[in-house]
Amino acid sequence: MLRLWKWYQKSLAVHPVKTQVISSWFLWGLGDVTAQAITHSSSSSSSVKNNKSNNNSFQDRDDEFKINWRRAAVTSMFGFSFVGPIGHLWYERLDRFMRLRLQLQPKTMKFVAAKVAADGIIFGPIDLLLFFSYMGLAMGKSIPQVKEDVKRDFFPALIVGGGTWMFVQMANFRYIPVRYQLLYVNIFCLLDSSFLSWIEQQGDASWKQWFIKSSESLENQKKLDQ
Repeated sequence: MLRLWKWYQKSLAVHPVKTQVISSWFLWGLGDVTAQAITHSSSSSSSVKNNKSNNNSFQDRDDEFKINWRRAAVTSMFGFSFVGPIGHLWYERLDRFMRLRLQLQPKTMKFVAAKVAADGIIFGPIDLLLFFSYMGLAMGKSIPQVKEDVKRDFFPALIVGGGTWMFVQMANFRYIPVRYQLLYVNIFCLLDSSFLSWIEQQGDASWKQWFIKSSESLENQKKLDQ
């Protein structure tokens, strides 16, 4: 583990962008496989309950977990083409902007709060919008289908994932040195890619519909108030 850490430090110092691109490619692919396993495990648990209620002793062999390598490859390419290079530039430029343009002192409350707010308002929504649009188009869906999927998945992912990332980034910007912030984010990208892939695989889950209906109710209430 120590050798791996030293190798990563050296690679990050010599080839920062390439290192982040490759690590993002690997972690996002691994995250999608993890999401597939979670989705399969959830559906298998439901099948077991149904089989028990029907007095069946065994599940069908079709319930055996099989990795969708095409989907994993598509997801890993999102990490390779967007999260790695754009994420690298974003965190570097964001830190420079806060220190040099806004003249905020690193690790102060204002510095951390400003970076968390910028990350949540700008980068987060763009990342989600591109991810769901890209996944739909890459998996062969039509543009109208992609629009419906984005409408279905974007808001739930933004609320649930955004709330978690706020605390992740607070710790990142407060305690992690700038040169290691990308590594920190990339590690959590494994969880993030798993979460986003799981969200996308859930389809029209009932809990998603709750978020959508709540959002529509708020919009209708605003129209009535106007």
